[in-house]
Amino acid sequence: MTQYDEIMQHVPVEQLAQRFGVDESQVRQATQQALPALLGGLKANADDPAGASSIMSALTQHAGGVPSSVDQIDTQDGQQIVGHIFGGNTDEVVNRLGNTQGGGTGDLVQKLLPVLAPIVMSWLAGRLGGGGGLGGALGGTLGGQQQGTGQAAPAPGQGSGGLQDVLGSILGGHGDSGSGGGLLGGVLGGLLGQGRR
Repeated sequence: MTQYDEIMQHVPVEQLAQRFGVDESQVRQATQQALPALLGGLKANADDPAGASSIMSALTQHAGGVPSSVDQIDTQDGQQIVGHIFGGNTDEVVNRLGNTQGGGTGDLVQKLLPVLAPIVMSWLAGRLGGGGGLGGALGGTLGGQQQGTGQAAPAPGQGSGGLQDVLGSILGGHGDSGSGGGLLGGVLGGLLGQGRR
């Protein structure tokens, strides 16, 4: 099982279908559109040292485990996370995602993003919380960057188990790292990474 599949397993598809009054297949389809976008947005923000630090700080607030039901998910918190990830491009991201794979899912994607964001953050907090904890993961994320020296961080993905590595691994295992013409590279293009400031 890939890490992407692990996250998908935490999505309460049946409960969400009941809450939104749609078929489970529609929830799965919209989740398959929204989840890579969230992960890709996080990775794009994590490629900036300030963005990575902000994400790691936010992860400490989601270290209590992945919510097991819709009722445990704070969608107001989720909306803030989505805003931080996509910045001013949130509406455009939703519009583009809603027009992929036959379209017609924009409204559902918009409803799902604030639900999926806390799930992703909680899963990442658990994944990065092992070993040296989130502080250690942040060290791996920022790599050799030294505070106060102005030295640049190493290229993304060269940390030791840091945030960028984990996100890159998830997206790579899912078959869309954002560099090609897939969902992240083609559909969302330059929209990702705007929330890091």
